[in-house]
Amino acid sequence: MKIMVTSILVDDQAKALAFYHYVLGFEPKHDTPMGRHRWLTLTSPNDPNGVELLLEPDAHPAAKVYKAALKHDGIPAASFGVRDLQAEYTRLCAAGVQFTQPPSEADAALTAVFDDTCGNLIQIIQKH
Repeated sequence: MKIMVTSILVDDQAKALAFYHYVLGFEPKHDTPMGRHRWLTLTSPNDPNGVELLLEPDAHPAAKVYKAALKHDGIPAASFGVRDLQAEYTRLCAAGVQFTQPPSEADAALTAVFDDTCGNLIQIIQKH
């Protein structure tokens, strides 16, 4: 068994696509209309056939409560691995990304947390 698709709840799929593609650098994989929403996935540019990130609408009332609780408590909705966290932090800051946690040592890793503009906190991590 392996992970094929994982989702992140977003408040606006078009805004999320712009952020995750143009700012973070993920590549669009699927964009299929599904009524009011879309099946909208992206992959890592280094692994186009790897795990897909689904930008899932937070239309269900429980989704909004869940997202707000995680964000309030400072809990990231997802973690993305990077090779050079300091370089990625500098690049994202220059692109206007707002960090809630600057690069910090955590056990065997360096982490930072930012706001994805779609209602989530996202962690980037560089393992030592």
